[in-house]
Amino acid sequence: MAAEIVNPRSDSDANTEQDGGAEPLDSFDPAFALHRGGKMAVQATVPVRDKDDLSLAYTPGVAKVCSAIADQPDLVHDYTWKSSVVAVVTDGTAVLGLGDIGPEASLPVMEGKAILFKQFGGVDAVPIALSCTDVDEIVETVVRLSPSFGGVNLEDISAPRCFEIERRLQERVDIPVFHDDQHGTAVVTLAALRNAARLSGRSLGELRAVISGAGAAGVAIARMLVEAGIGDVAVTDRKGVVSRDREDLTSVKRELAEFTNKAGLSGSLESALVGADVFIGVSGGTVPEPAVASMAEGAFVFAMANPNPEVHPDVAHKYAAVVATGRSDFPNQINNVLAFPGIFAGALQVRASRITEGMKLAAAEALAAVVGDDLAADYVIPSPFDDRVAPAVTAAVAAAARAEGVARR
Repeated sequence: MAAEIVNPRSDSDANTEQDGGAEPLDSFDPAFALHRGGKMAVQATVPVRDKDDLSLAYTPGVAKVCSAIADQPDLVHDYTWKSSVVAVVTDGTAVLGLGDIGPEASLPVMEGKAILFKQFGGVDAVPIALSCTDVDEIVETVVRLSPSFGGVNLEDISAPRCFEIERRLQERVDIPVFHDDQHGTAVVTLAALRNAARLSGRSLGELRAVISGAGAAGVAIARMLVEAGIGDVAVTDRKGVVSRDREDLTSVKRELAEFTNKAGLSGSLESALVGADVFIGVSGGTVPEPAVASMAEGAFVFAMANPNPEVHPDVAHKYAAVVATGRSDFPNQINNVLAFPGIFAGALQVRASRITEGMKLAAAEALAAVVGDDLAADYVIPSPFDDRVAPAVTAAVAAAARAEGVARR
């Protein structure tokens, strides 16, 4: 079976009134009209036209397949959908910019994620919104669901719980577990930064970056930039630079302080930005224009908060050589859809047991390479609709999985 990218609503459904005759939301907002009935359905990939088809698709034919899998468990990958389907799992605690809105309210986003998997990576995905927020309960629930899936994409789970949930799940299951808010963002950010550096004739090792936001995305970006060879990176939270001399750090931030901020900076975001080559915003809020002006000549500003960037592009362009945002109405959109469909497609293709740092780095390199000779200040990252993106990322991730010994075919 496959997740079909359709809206199964009918015209009669769309005209249904609600709240005792109140005007339906569909009538004045096209977003509601598109979402009525959900954004996806399930479609069979084999016909059931007569009793012969029925006897093969279900009983008695299915019993032969079940018995074979019971004798040789690995056959589940060949004779079910397991190796081509991902669970998109959330607890609804950090949904987009809406925060903790609960599992039911998260479903439109999870459905959206599922159709993006299919549209951009050819990967089937099933939205799963859990009515629990306890770490132990989430881990146990997903472990019990895992036999049905080839991978798990964690989505919109609040920090710092998301770090422990991902770690513990990957320890318990032998399929890839990937928190897209962390790693998808990091992959696309690194790809754009590689190209910005190439455009300016510099290497990553010559750059000093400042990240605003020490949540899931900020921590993952910092880790990936260090793995990729950034010269230095400092991360800031509401209280300033995350540094070893602070006594108010969580365990995640203490670990972060150990591998970042080689310069030993302390104090505010604004002070850290003086002379910095790169600003990466994943926190919301607003960075004062004088702080942006204090950055090094030819700086890069990646203000990725959505819908309101930490630095508006009009301001950033006064001082920066390259500007990126998380919005689709400005050039250089840092969009996770550039990464996660191809990453999972590559991992599933080789039946990887996990997604490694090497696989993520390979994804970033492949994504950056798609830009090629068309590199320009307003084109350091390709469009999600560039049909070269997913195949390039898929191939790179599959090759890296084999090289790192986590591929099983």
